Amino acid sequence: MTDVLLVDRTDAVVTLTLNRPEAMNSFTVELKEALRDTLATLETDRSCRAIVLAGSGNAFCGGQDLREHAELLDRGVTDLNTVQVHYNPIAQRLASMPKPVIAAVRGMAAGAGASLALLADFRIGGPATKFLMAFANVGLAGDSGISWSLPRIVGHARAVELLLLAEPVRAERAYEIGMLSRLLEDDEQVLPVAQELAARLAAGPTVAYGAIKRELSIGDAGTLSDALAAEAQAQSICGATADHKNAVTAFVNKQKPVYQGR
Repeated sequence: MTDVLLVDRTDAVVTLTLNRPEAMNSFTVELKEALRDTLATLETDRSCRAIVLAGSGNAFCGGQDLREHAELLDRGVTDLNTVQVHYNPIAQRLASMPKPVIAAVRGMAAGAGASLALLADFRIGGPATKFLMAFANVGLAGDSGISWSLPRIVGHARAVELLLLAEPVRAERAYEIGMLSRLLEDDEQVLPVAQELAARLAAGPTVAYGAIKRELSIGDAGTLSDALAAEAQAQSICGATADHKNAVTAFVNKQKPVYQGR
């Protein structure tokens, strides 16, 4: 894989590291394409049972690389088709990934970087963690799923405030309003703790985790009937897995279940 995205496999955990530390890991076309295509591969990779998304250096991700973007504007390219070509597919993959996704948010997560972090199932941060809904600061609306994820996490009124005022949200406040799942005392522990959580989840019932994520995506916005139908379908799928059968047998025999992700 290209150097702008580092891919590390440890057992069933895959860590994806945005690797442009000299530019706060901001998104160039090269990095967007690498992340988009890698996520597409991991979605169907059964050997991968949990994903960690991190940034190298002192930032998680600064969002769009504005230097590259300015060059496009100078050439008269203003349609921002990168949203359809890059950001939307990345956001969709993260949100619907049929296995847990953990964001190790060390330092700043701004613009699209904040959007993508908020699509993770868990977000681990430290004292230096900050979120910035930076879009309005450069005359843009939100993208990369922020209009979907942010109000679900912090509520509609607070989402309006964060997007329109575009002011940094520091770590303690981010944890208080749910933008961080866990707030650690040491920034150096953010990635190790995220990977430890990923390893724990990777040893669990992967099919059930994916089904739970689908249930919640429907239950959040659908009717009770929609939720009940989704739950019935999910239980039909999970009930036929080897993990379910083995877990029931282990429970009856007072043993600890071993999950294989199938």
